[in-house]
Amino acid sequence: MTADTAPAPTHPSPPAGAHAITLPCGTALWLLPQRAVWWPAARMAFVADVHFGKAATFRRAGQPVPHGTTADNLARLDAVLAATGAEHLVFLGDFLHARSGADERLWQQLLPWRQHHAHIAMTLVRGNHDLHAGDPPRALGIDLADEPWQPVTGAPVAACHHPQTVEGATVLAGHLHPTTTLYGPARDAMRLPCYALTPGLLVLPAFGAFTGTSSQSVPPMARRFAVVGDQVLAVPARTDPG
Repeated sequence: MTADTAPAPTHPSPPAGAHAITLPCGTALWLLPQRAVWWPAARMAFVADVHFGKAATFRRAGQPVPHGTTADNLARLDAVLAATGAEHLVFLGDFLHARSGADERLWQQLLPWRQHHAHIAMTLVRGNHDLHAGDPPRALGIDLADEPWQPVTGAPVAACHHPQTVEGATVLAGHLHPTTTLYGPARDAMRLPCYALTPGLLVLPAFGAFTGTSSQSVPPMARRFAVVGDQVLAVPARTDPG
């Protein structure tokens, strides 16, 4: 029985619009329309590739990019925590985008948000951007870990930034910013963020409000789950219309 064909896990109140998967080991995960994964047994939520400070970095380079992306990211993180009641929030790498965007204005937004959620444990599994941007300040109260990181000792789930193989575990990762394309009549097409599932690996869509995406980075045989508005929907294997 594969992860995407296993029966949906029993959960007293699944988050609205979520799609349930059960890993081969029996561990239940929910794929949320907020671009986060909820692990109910561990009371943990996972997000990947927030890229705080990216818009500011681009503005410093003279690019006409929007303001307000940090506030949007924080509001959507609030929605994840409200939908799940998570006791632990795990960032799967690229919390920060670049050192130049990690300035006092960013911390003035993040610190009050973190204080509001002081009762929730938070961990950052460092990604490639974090290694260049530096760790977030200690005042944010975010624990730091290198990949692969096992959130619960002995559990068959590993937290990473880069997709990789961890023996005996299903890896939750980011980095690829995956998307899928839905095809309609008359060569209509719509590209949407998605989750990509292969044996031993679940890649999350990029969480950040101002991030690039890629439709070429997902393995062709991956099972895809598209974020369609306020729902996550399984995408049937497609035939390219040519």
